[in-house]
Amino acid sequence: MNYFNYFTEIEEHFQRKRGVQVLLSPVDWALIAAWREAGIPLAAALAGMDAAFEKFDSGRRRDRQRPRALVYCAAAVLDAAETMRAAAVGAPAAGDARPAADAFSRERILAHLAAAAQRIRACPALAPPPPPVAAVLEALDRARGSLAAGAPLELEALDRLLSVLDDKLYAALLEATPVDAMVALRAETERELAPYRRQLRVEQLDLIERQFLRRRLLDHAHLPRLSLFYMG
Repeated sequence: MNYFNYFTEIEEHFQRKRGVQVLLSPVDWALIAAWREAGIPLAAALAGMDAAFEKFDSGRRRDRQRPRALVYCAAAVLDAAETMRAAAVGAPAAGDARPAADAFSRERILAHLAAAAQRIRACPALAPPPPPVAAVLEALDRARGSLAAGAPLELEALDRLLSVLDDKLYAALLEATPVDAMVALRAETERELAPYRRQLRVEQLDLIERQFLRRRLLDHAHLPRLSLFYMG
């Protein structure tokens, strides 16, 4: 299973467990990003979702509406990840987390890089581009030029580069965002997460808060995520 489908696989699996098409909330997307950042394997996320719904179906209130939020599965996913890690101790590496070579075409990746660079250059909050952003743009242009010239398509190496550039771009945006705007975004983050605080472990809540704030800040600035995980 191609690990670049992490978000899509989790979204579709949750919809199957729900039995209906349901849109994930911004908090749910932040949760998925938090799982990915924490290194939770896709298999553990899917197994945890299965366990969470099995527990719901075996409960006394089976007449209730099935859980609408992915957060309902958060604790079960962590448990599944811990079980998987324990079972893997001393075992050979599974090797199934590598991206398939044909998962993304060269043309789609080139279009992704070009569109990302265009959006960064068009961002009013980063105009004119400060030195860190200029460095990000230069690196994107080099990567795009290398791929266009026929360099080998090494997805893992490229995604490592894009993840570093993601972090640099976000750091520059944080620096450029006025204090009042950051305070407002943090207040919005707290409001959105308030209903879920009792359902989440402290370490997971911290990751979700950071991911949610990052997503909101990038959305407000109309900036993209560069990693291939977020390629449309």
